[in-house]
Amino acid sequence: MVNTFDSSESVSDLRAARFTISAYVVVALGTLVLLAILAKVDPRQAGESAWVHAVIVAFFAALLPLRMRAATAGRVAGLRAVGLIAAALFLVNVVEALLPGTFPGWMRLEMVGIAVMMAVLILLVVRIRLRSHARDAEPAAR
Repeated sequence: MVNTFDSSESVSDLRAARFTISAYVVVALGTLVLLAILAKVDPRQAGESAWVHAVIVAFFAALLPLRMRAATAGRVAGLRAVGLIAAALFLVNVVEALLPGTFPGWMRLEMVGIAVMMAVLILLVVRIRLRSHARDAEPAAR
């Protein structure tokens, strides 16, 4: 079993993945700031479910860059973790955005935005792995 991949062949995809994760971190931290403001200005827009969602999103905003660092170093486990976290975040955000009456409208938009970012991240991870597998299979075909 191969534990590494050649990250130099996927530089643009890795750069795009890092950018997507950075955007996610900004959204996650911005959500916490907005919730803190709304808690003072309009507490109905900053309910308990919104806070729980925001804290979980912030936790993954701290975890994803760490796993991405391992992926950028060429570690398959890091890349796999990024893909799995992105898939979980995609699914959870889509489901939560569809739950009626649970979250304020602005947070539903945030959830859809996160789901889109995670879909992009999943596609990038899959593309990196496919390129890596194709490169590994080339010598065997000769």
